Amino acid sequence: MLKKTITYEDFNGETVSEDFFFHLSKAELIELEMSHKGGLSAALQRIVESEDGKGIIAEFKNIILSSYGKKSEDGKRFIKNQQLREEFESSEAYSELFMELVTNTDSAIEFVNGVVPTDMAQEAARIAAADLQPVEESVSTVVTKKELVEMSPEDLQNVQKRIASGEVTLES
Repeated sequence: MLKKTITYEDFNGETVSEDFFFHLSKAELIELEMSHKGGLSAALQRIVESEDGKGIIAEFKNIILSSYGKKSEDGKRFIKNQQLREEFESSEAYSELFMELVTNTDSAIEFVNGVVPTDMAQEAARIAAADLQPVEESVSTVVTKKELVEMSPEDLQNVQKRIASGEVTLES
């Protein structure tokens, strides 16, 4: 969960500093990943490489509003709903945050890392540190039994799914 203090000028002309909370659950993160061809990270990379300003803005708006919510009094729930999103989006705090994220790469990275569940971020860091290649890139459409034996458990599980879908075949 990310607690972000945002200072902004409200509609009464007063300067206000307020804490806002952002979080994506594991389930929400999986939904975001599955809603993009090749996953969210790959989609963001494609958008950045293509210099598609409209796409970048749309994705950041989606990430900000998808992750915004309020902690329950007892801290057991993180409440998100359309009304809360609309209230936040119509505030100058949203505008300040949005402008910060689309104009400052370091802030954008910090924000995204802050809303991702800690253990998922640690898993991503572990994979990056091990410099593992995704199965889709490291496995051809034909796999030998020898290759299957040499695969990590994660790669083996992924290739099994690809075999079941007909995307990969086994060589006898």
